[in-house]
Amino acid sequence: MGRHQHPHLPTTEAAVRAIRTVAQEFDLEMTVTDDIGADRTSRRTSADAFAVLDPDGSLPHEAYVELGGSPSVSVQLFPEDDAKITVDGVVFDDVPRDAAPAFVRSVHGGLAHVKGRFFPPGWWLIVPLPGDETYKELVFRHTLTPWLSRNVR
Repeated sequence: MGRHQHPHLPTTEAAVRAIRTVAQEFDLEMTVTDDIGADRTSRRTSADAFAVLDPDGSLPHEAYVELGGSPSVSVQLFPEDDAKITVDGVVFDDVPRDAAPAFVRSVHGGLAHVKGRFFPPGWWLIVPLPGDETYKELVFRHTLTPWLSRNVR
């Protein structure tokens, strides 16, 4: 799905820099927590308990980015080229790392919106990205925050 249209971000650092650029565009505060080394990253089940390097000798790097402003957005960048992005409590797993900056831009640029459905009943947070790429996640009714409510279309 349109993955090739985003600039390639080969490392976690490159992704953090790209998200920082978006945060500056929208004048958002940004906090970054870095976990570097296989012993520190959350997903490394293959790493030995005291290993710091991956089997190939590289240093895995994970970062957790929190953005100020409304809605609340956090981006967890994993060494495996993907990210988990949370928008006002709605979790999008497995977003390609290259798409993370465009995703944040879509949310803060007013493109993200909530759509209700009669069948199956529910609310969906829809985040369109350039190039006909769209992410959708179910919003549980009790978690419809003021920001999500304002963005119902």
